[in-house]
Amino acid sequence: MIREFKEFVNRGNVIDLAVAVVLAAAFTPIVNAVVDGVLMQIIAAIFGEPDFSSLTFDIGDAAIAYGLVITTIVNFVLVAFALFMVVKTYNSMKDTAEDEEAEEGPTEIDLLTEIRDSLRVR
Repeated sequence: MIREFKEFVNRGNVIDLAVAVVLAAAFTPIVNAVVDGVLMQIIAAIFGEPDFSSLTFDIGDAAIAYGLVITTIVNFVLVAFALFMVVKTYNSMKDTAEDEEAEEGPTEIDLLTEIRDSLRVR
């Protein structure tokens, strides 16, 4: 059983997942700061309030707080948008770096031409 546990823990996927969870936990305050400090403030400037939690309606003695649902949905959409922008920026930087690396080395045609010329000399 100990051997099986060691094999399980030493799989690459478990370590990758652990790193992803730790990074996500560290990245969460950054995303929340952008959402709460910037994007929700834009919502506040448009609608007059930073959240909709005060929106309710009464049914008998119960107050239905539908504003909490709206605030949570808006918050989710804003977090998703912030993450989308981070991933989009990362992918464009990665694509630029890959393009620069590709431009530095010889092309496939150049390599094949060199091999052909080398074989002719022999």
